[in-house]
Amino acid sequence: MLALRRDEPELERFARRTRGFERLDAAGVAALEPDLAGRFAKGLFFPDEAHLDPRAALASLARRLERLGVRLRFGVDAGSVAGAAVDCRGLAARDRLPDLRGVKGEMLIVRCPDVALARPVRLLHPRFPLYVVPRPGHLFMIGATVIESDERGRVTARSLVELLNAAYALHPAFAEAEIVELGCDARPAFPDNLPRIRRQGETVLVNGLYRHGFLLAPAMARRAAAVLLEGAVFPEVMDEDHRQQ
Repeated sequence: MLALRRDEPELERFARRTRGFERLDAAGVAALEPDLAGRFAKGLFFPDEAHLDPRAALASLARRLERLGVRLRFGVDAGSVAGAAVDCRGLAARDRLPDLRGVKGEMLIVRCPDVALARPVRLLHPRFPLYVVPRPGHLFMIGATVIESDERGRVTARSLVELLNAAYALHPAFAEAEIVELGCDARPAFPDNLPRIRRQGETVLVNGLYRHGFLLAPAMARRAAAVLLEGAVFPEVMDEDHRQQ
């Protein structure tokens, strides 16, 4: 977690709201990420954090389920499923969750052989905070905007410029990067941006994971299974009128 000198108050504000980090000076930043040497005077290092490639993770999970005997069916209308079910359709579930909204996010993937990073780096900024995630083949995923909109298919020029400017602020070599891919979608979120489990008859709905889907998914999946199979109640993610159906 880094910030330009003019934005270092953002770094201190973030530090007050979190834990599990080590404070870094300029030498500490350079030791962890040599390509950023001399560019940042302060940083926060979270040694226990990790990251994954969502596309690779989903493919791996699907293969694992198939080996366990789970049958995956794609392109099936969820309304045709009979009996007990878990509905985790994201924004498509607004037909049953009227208070669900979309929060648009845009990202890009670039190829930049002149930059090497060993871990994800977040650059704090008061208007458009940035994260850069390294992937094999000199690829970097740069994200992501947060826009109150359920638009899912259009990356705007303004967002692209802001992301590229922020990446350039992290390291000037990103100015010469090859743009490989642009991406856009809408994150499902409830009004308070917190996830929910709701019961509607035999259906358990899991939704509203917002920007934290892969982080929260294991805990939410365990709770959803307990709700469906055992009638369990989890007040922290279940509204009062959805605990007993």
